[in-house]
Amino acid sequence: MNPPCGLFADDMSAEISPELPDHASIMEVRLQAQEEEIILLKSSLADALRRIHVHDQACSWRTPSIQSNIYWKELELSSIVFLVWRRMKSRRRRMKEVGSRRRHFPGQGSMMDASLQRNHALLQPPTETWSRTSSIKMFIRGRPITMYIPSNIQNYEDLRMEPPSQRLELDWVYGYRGRDCRANLYFLPSGEAVYFIACVVVLYHINNRTQRHYRKHTDCVRCLTLHPDKVRVASGQTAGVDKDGKALQACVHIWDSTTLVTLQQIGLGTFQRGVGSVAFSCADSGTFLCVIDDSNEHMLSVWDCNKGTKHAEVKSTNEAVFAVEFNPSDSTNIITCGRSHVYFWTLSRGQFTKKQGIFGKYKKPKFIQCFVFSLTGDVLTGDSEGNILTWGKSAADVKTLGKGAKETLQIMRQTKAHEGSVFTLCTLQGSALLSGGGKDRKIIRWSADLAPERECEIPEKFGAVRTIADVDDEELLVGTTRNAILRGTFSDGFVAIVQGHVDEMWGLATHPSQNIFLTCGHDRQVCLWNTEEHQLDWCINLEEYGLCADFCPNGSVVSVGLSTGRWMVLDLLTQDVISDSTDGNEQLSVIRYSPDGSFLAVGSHDNFIYIYNVTENGRRYSRFGKCNGHSSFITHLDWSTDGKHIMSNSGDYEILYWDIAAGCKLLRNRFESKDREWASYTCVLGFHVMGVWLEGSDGTDINALCRSHSERIVAVADDFCKVHLFQYPCPKPKAPSHRYEGHGSHVTNVCFTHCDSHLLSMGGKDMCILQWRVVGRGSGDSRERLTSASSTSTGSPEPATC
Repeated sequence: MNPPCGLFADDMSAEISPELPDHASIMEVRLQAQEEEIILLKSSLADALRRIHVHDQACSWRTPSIQSNIYWKELELSSIVFLVWRRMKSRRRRMKEVGSRRRHFPGQGSMMDASLQRNHALLQPPTETWSRTSSIKMFIRGRPITMYIPSNIQNYEDLRMEPPSQRLELDWVYGYRGRDCRANLYFLPSGEAVYFIACVVVLYHINNRTQRHYRKHTDCVRCLTLHPDKVRVASGQTAGVDKDGKALQACVHIWDSTTLVTLQQIGLGTFQRGVGSVAFSCADSGTFLCVIDDSNEHMLSVWDCNKGTKHAEVKSTNEAVFAVEFNPSDSTNIITCGRSHVYFWTLSRGQFTKKQGIFGKYKKPKFIQCFVFSLTGDVLTGDSEGNILTWGKSAADVKTLGKGAKETLQIMRQTKAHEGSVFTLCTLQGSALLSGGGKDRKIIRWSADLAPERECEIPEKFGAVRTIADVDDEELLVGTTRNAILRGTFSDGFVAIVQGHVDEMWGLATHPSQNIFLTCGHDRQVCLWNTEEHQLDWCINLEEYGLCADFCPNGSVVSVGLSTGRWMVLDLLTQDVISDSTDGNEQLSVIRYSPDGSFLAVGSHDNFIYIYNVTENGRRYSRFGKCNGHSSFITHLDWSTDGKHIMSNSGDYEILYWDIAAGCKLLRNRFESKDREWASYTCVLGFHVMGVWLEGSDGTDINALCRSHSERIVAVADDFCKVHLFQYPCPKPKAPSHRYEGHGSHVTNVCFTHCDSHLLSMGGKDMCILQWRVVGRGSGDSRERLTSASSTSTGSPEPATC
């Protein structure tokens, strides 16, 4: 037998077995479902009797036979309801006879009065019974989910859903995409660094520490280049798919970095899968734009920037292409490099001719990672062997290639530069060259004749050097493979000005009283961010990856749930682990403190919710009990305002309620919890948030939601890269909302700050955190709005479905 909840020892190291629900718990769930059906049948019967009573009063002139036909046709009663109706009618006739006898025999008044009162009570329409048990159903993947209507809603059908008066404005973007993209960081004359992450191109003023955002892209930005005028920018995006799996169109946007106005949209519907590389021509003041897409043939195309028309196109190679550039002195010459190749293209009369770089006696590297043009016109490439190769024209080898062979492009010089790959090359104004290494994480300054002059190494925690941008020939910006942007010099070293996660993120929690929030994800990092300073306060690495987190209400500690069933409590100031426990051997999906901080609930993928007593201001934890009854993994849970009950959702779309104070007892009659108030609302299934689900949702379309502390709005994170803002409560289907774009992947979590001034949203694979400013104010408490929106009539609605 399972030990009763609440009788576990206080020892934190008590043995925990991931036992499955026993036969008794399964029978309890079945019994609950049967009781709900009985309640609904009783409600339907009560409503039918009420209608009969009302209709009887309106049609009192009709004879009983005519009335019975009308009742039968209009109400379509079942045989049981019809028999009950006939029985009630016979009682009515007997009451009339009693009343008649009373008028003829006034001496028998007391006995007849009592009989009349009893029968009259039986004939009253059971409106109160219907109101207590009225419910509606919503369907997810064909499964009905019963939602009980709170008592303060008198007419569900008259509720009107409107978009909230509050709106969101993008305030800050945390993160940078350096892990898998190249040439993605430039410095503008305005003092801004321009880079991208997710669907947003960020313009970050490195001295003022302010951000502006270009947000016209509809999917993840993949590449970036700066026009010779240092004002216009071209950015290309991936194609992506919509919510129905239909492919979307990739394109390149040319836009003004001063006004953020889009000047041209290039190649809509032309590029397959996405845009991998872009480059402006230089010799003709940026008249043309070269684009390489992500199709199998990596199509190379040249476009007129002013007209937006295609000038030429050719298949480049089936191998990966990493970079493309125009020759700065001749716009008819283009170079591409990538996996095991360097191609030199010549464009004449709309036609391309190609020459392949000849490696000759030098070892052919697996990848040519990058290239630049030196001031002397030579082409310098960096490869995966750590070499800088100097390319030049050479007379054709007639003996080898035959008579009439043309000149070739060969390696003139090989310079060993780095251990591991050379990821980036950057030319400085004074003809010097910078190279950035992968494995050795070094930045080396080279003279014009490729003699090393200075070098430095960036800290290991930031990863390898991905790209370098020159600020003033002394100060540099460095983008790294661990999604950080560093600022510094060779003499003073480098510090991070932009940081982010490097893998999928799920855990998000905001502090109960300060403007800080915590994130965790598959990169095993736990990060604390400051929403006012827009910076990372601290970051620690764990042995397993984190999936959920929550701050203790006193704000001194934070709990983090991990992928192995382990959870730990961290001191916010020292980052020390002050408690470490394990519940089961499956991942934890939700962890949440009670409003007063006396309990901690830990929801696991082993279908259990583990409850802990919390003492000593969140520094001591002892097992209190275990909630056993879900038939699938726990997804979300919330505490009631009194800290005695829990509402939880599971992977098979169950909504269960628990009495924690009574020993983690499962509440079988869910309608008894319809009027309970909740300290937070993050459960995606519940009466108050029914309207956030789109028609035809499969149950996984919404990853998370969060109600504001003012209880006026609810934010929703969906699987289609969108953040939605609904009014709260939102209990009717097809409710309108404000929709916001910016993420390039499924949005995994959303959370309001303690004063509702901002909303944080977290992307999954895009490794991006967006901070939204909440603007506009609502009026009135949510419960008052919900009551006033319903009709004052005492009539009850019919059961509805959504």
